[in-house]
Amino acid sequence: MKRAATFSSTPDAAAPPQSTPGGVALTLGLCFALALLEGLDLQSVGVAAPRMAREFGLSVAQMGLAFSAGTFGLLPGAMFGGRLADRIGRKRVLVISACLFGLLSIMTALVADFHTLVLVRVLTGIGLGGALPNLIALSSEAVEPHRRGTAVSVMYCGIPFGGVIASVIGVLSAGDADWRHIFYVGGAGPLLLVPLLLLFLRDSSAFTKASHDGRIKPAPIGEVLFGGTRGLSTVQIWVSYFCTLIVLYFLLNWLPSLMAARGLSRAEVGYVQIFFNVGGGLGTLLIGMLMDRIRQSLVIGGMYVGIIASLAGLSVSPGFGALVAAAFFAGTFVVGGQSVLYALSAAFYPTAMRGTGVGAAVAVGRIGSVVGPLAAGQLLAMGRSSSTVIGASIPVTVIAAVAALLLLRRPRAAD
Repeated sequence: MKRAATFSSTPDAAAPPQSTPGGVALTLGLCFALALLEGLDLQSVGVAAPRMAREFGLSVAQMGLAFSAGTFGLLPGAMFGGRLADRIGRKRVLVISACLFGLLSIMTALVADFHTLVLVRVLTGIGLGGALPNLIALSSEAVEPHRRGTAVSVMYCGIPFGGVIASVIGVLSAGDADWRHIFYVGGAGPLLLVPLLLLFLRDSSAFTKASHDGRIKPAPIGEVLFGGTRGLSTVQIWVSYFCTLIVLYFLLNWLPSLMAARGLSRAEVGYVQIFFNVGGGLGTLLIGMLMDRIRQSLVIGGMYVGIIASLAGLSVSPGFGALVAAAFFAGTFVVGGQSVLYALSAAFYPTAMRGTGVGAAVAVGRIGSVVGPLAAGQLLAMGRSSSTVIGASIPVTVIAAVAALLLLRRPRAAD
């Protein structure tokens, strides 16, 4: 008996097969578009924060809570979104997630108090978290294994470029009340993209084949994460995700406020954020392609050295020009590095388990994305300078580097 039709289990005449060059390009293009909108939403609160703080009278600690609220929602969203994708398919979960974070982004613009803001951002994070593991799985499964680094980087560079859009909207918006515009744009985008996903995005043919057209239940979570030789690999993936995301989300959320505290004007803060995201997009593409072409340990080692050097630059740079340059390289290595970790995690789990494995890794990493903004907020509330807060990220980066380099010695999944 055949299962009921889903969004993607039947052939779609509107889209070329995923295995053809046209099908791969269409899959990556649609995943890039949704990642662009996810990046816009992820950085919207950071860009809008100074004006939101004035309107709602938020303290520094409350701002840290508002930043972490969205990233806290990413944790269960990633875990359940990845697990559900191994049961009903990547495309269906991706569409549901896009609808959820689109609607809730619009609701963010309608909040009238701090408590409602926190609640709405948690729910928005659930939608955002459900989307990312499926974007990673669809991108990595659309190509041959030796091209996964490039494919995931093409998709993931949409996130920092979405941050560029958020920063540009922040620069162009005049007046304290105009912070709401960024959430209207970030909410309308995914809702307009959903019909295109339904019409043109094909689900992963590799997943359909591996799961016998989705008619078997996914393996237990414990077996997926720790069965066979995957136990140590899973722990190493989790440590590298956790520590790298502490640094990434600290910068995504606090960089505008830290630059403002150093005396930069609102326009200058916007330019720093723009260059951070441009560097992130370019670094994602460059580092992802290098991972498929040269020795991976050299790429990852150089990437983490670049993160430490750029953080040191942000900490000690004396003027606007130097801060822009440091922000550009911080984006290049921190955002590009996270893209590399996403591609790596996909290689350590078989296709039928990939949604669960990647979703769990993203969920654990999201704990770091909550810890980073909260810790920065507490340090600032204690009177620490912006340079001290940025410098505190360097030891965390070293731990992430060690875990990622050890991971490269572990066996990969057969498919």
